[in-house]
Amino acid sequence: MTDLAVAPDADARRDRPASPIAEEIRLRLADAWGDMGAAWGVAPAIARVHAYLLARQAPLTEREVREALGLSHRAASLALAEAEQWGLVEKVAEPRRVGRRGPAGAAYQAVGDHWRWFGRVVAERKVREGDPIVDVLERTLADAGAALATGPGDPDLLRLREWLATFLVFVRLFDRAVGLVSRLEPIELERALRLLGEVPDDTILRLIALLGGLPDRDVLELVEALSRLSPTSARRATTLMSGVVRTLVR
Repeated sequence: MTDLAVAPDADARRDRPASPIAEEIRLRLADAWGDMGAAWGVAPAIARVHAYLLARQAPLTEREVREALGLSHRAASLALAEAEQWGLVEKVAEPRRVGRRGPAGAAYQAVGDHWRWFGRVVAERKVREGDPIVDVLERTLADAGAALATGPGDPDLLRLREWLATFLVFVRLFDRAVGLVSRLEPIELERALRLLGEVPDDTILRLIALLGGLPDRDVLELVEALSRLSPTSARRATTLMSGVVRTLVR
């Protein structure tokens, strides 16, 4: 839980009466977001709450959220708590309790940095889905190996073990890739995808085809060497490499 100060502009947006047309659009977005939530591994109620808070761009109390989305008190409380656990929303001080007595109230607002909450969702999904799948496959492969030890002449069992071993390699690689995405700082992830978005598809495909024609050892040695350069040395190396490549392709 993060106790944050609420920005003045967020306060103003919260106190300003909601436009009926804008609110209708927000609710349609929340419903669509909820329908897609299951495909992302997020419960529909959590996805609806997240989308609504994103679109409102201001902190809201649990009551305001449940009344807007037509949820029960229990459903809204559970959805907000789960959304907070996923890293989609943050709990903040209720901004309209100035001068009131008693314990401070609480409100919720969507995490404003889209790259930050995206990274959190990826990390949470890895823990909830990716890692357990790897564990299941490892146990299943061990079971197949143990069964083969007592029945080595079973060709079907042998094929099953070979398939499990191959599939486990694929799942481990995918799980590792997902884990690397979640370990990037939001600004690093944003820059990487932004730069990727500026590279034409044909250029990316040509690069992949080029790497496919090089021995694995050569590619790995190049990556390892580049990763050890300082930023200054990396700039010099890329400038030099660009000049060499332009000369070669003439």
